Amino acid sequence: MGMRLKGKVAIVTGAGAGIGKCIAIAFAREGAQVIVSSRRAENGNPVADGIRIAGGQAHFIRCDVSEEEEVKALTAEVDRNFGGADILVNNAGVNFVKPFLEVAPQDWDRVMRTDLRGTYLCTWFSLPGMLKKGAGSIINITSVHTMACLPGAAPYDAAKWGVVGFTKSLAVEMASRNIRVNALSPGLIDTQIWQDIQAAAPDLAACHRYWQNNIPMGRVGTAGEIASVAVFLASEEAAYITGSNLVADGGMTSQLISQEPYDSSSLEGRERQIQDGQTTGPLGQTVGAYPN
Repeated sequence: MGMRLKGKVAIVTGAGAGIGKCIAIAFAREGAQVIVSSRRAENGNPVADGIRIAGGQAHFIRCDVSEEEEVKALTAEVDRNFGGADILVNNAGVNFVKPFLEVAPQDWDRVMRTDLRGTYLCTWFSLPGMLKKGAGSIINITSVHTMACLPGAAPYDAAKWGVVGFTKSLAVEMASRNIRVNALSPGLIDTQIWQDIQAAAPDLAACHRYWQNNIPMGRVGTAGEIASVAVFLASEEAAYITGSNLVADGGMTSQLISQEPYDSSSLEGRERQIQDGQTTGPLGQTVGAYPN
């Protein structure tokens, strides 16, 4: 068992499943006392129980991060029983795919209240304890949607871009007070969303080929791989990192467009010719002049 987080108290929201669950387990393996927070006790309690059975330290506290009083109660209990948090992972979030003209105001508000306002509330109520301790690390789980977008995800994209702006502003403000604030943006990960994508695909094999072409590493990531990055950001190994949006996506957002679903022959451009201050391309088209 690693000990990079030994003696630290870590709150992980949305820890009842997926990435949040894996982060909670990984933190416990590294020696942290983990506060497993989830909106549903039937999801969160088994995670905390499993950590304790494995020899780690964990305590479940139910919390809907969109509700101010519940966040206040969560952080008050952590302050009272554990002396405040050293690490906060704002992982809780909601999302849906829907054409924008079908997004009702209540749809928009539901995403914003959890993804953006929830991040603010958990941070705002946790910061006094971190400042009292003299140090802290806040990790905001965002998405590759903060690098590029897809149709049908306007509320989610707006909320996650907002979280990145919040991350950078707070990082600058708190840097002199030894509070680090970073965003972590996963790509497509093998959690419920990947199961939903496969279930919705009319052709499973075509679905797999499509995503393999869109992810340079050729595979979907695992929640455990994201948890490993979160451990790094929470630890002293990342002591000089703040205000960053660390992308863990198998290269997805570095790829210009989807790879061709066939093997292309090499494209060998002929030498350009300089005439009258212009450059002609290999097909004779005129392009801008440039110096040799």
